[in-house]
Amino acid sequence: MKRVQKITAEKLLKVKAIKLQPSNPFTWASGWKSPIYCDNRKLMSYPQIRNFLKVEFARIILEKYPQTDAIAGVATGAIAPGALVADVLGLPFVYIRSSPKDHGMENLIEGDLKPKQKVVVIEDLVSTGGSSLKAVEAIRSNGSDVLGMIAIFTYGFQHSVDAMHEARVELTTLCNYDAILDEALATDYIDESELKTLQDWRKDPENWGKPHKNIK
Repeated sequence: MKRVQKITAEKLLKVKAIKLQPSNPFTWASGWKSPIYCDNRKLMSYPQIRNFLKVEFARIILEKYPQTDAIAGVATGAIAPGALVADVLGLPFVYIRSSPKDHGMENLIEGDLKPKQKVVVIEDLVSTGGSSLKAVEAIRSNGSDVLGMIAIFTYGFQHSVDAMHEARVELTTLCNYDAILDEALATDYIDESELKTLQDWRKDPENWGKPHKNIK
């Protein structure tokens, strides 16, 4: 798996699906300041990378979850990779909305997912784990069984690790934060001082970059 993580890290950095800017941080939608930005939707524009992802996802599913009945992608970033791997495996595909439609059947699950079916969830990115676990909850509420979750990348925040464990969800990822940092350092994308900044960010991402208050 280490080899797959290294190869995936190389691809993510090469096409700038992941960008590292320790000295010029990004601002996430949550308001967090971050030295890293991930946009895995870009990967679908590269046929060779697209093929690599679907093959690796399929390999993991066949090895770990051979009893899989259906694949579920988490909207919107994991719809495309989820559909690709479902096609490779010849399995039904559904996707899970972040919120129900405001018209028609008001579906949260789009597609035909039957109760008691065994499902593998596909994610493009796991950050805090909140949206990923909402998808798991929707599948379980449908009466279906979640065998596990596979994602392209995770930041590895302790909060998300704890949340996955508490929800009894096994998470497997093709790449992770440590693999990205290793590859970035090895290829001189970052230097040692920037590495420390990136490592410090993950310890407390919510408060990283905020000015320290003077205590009188």
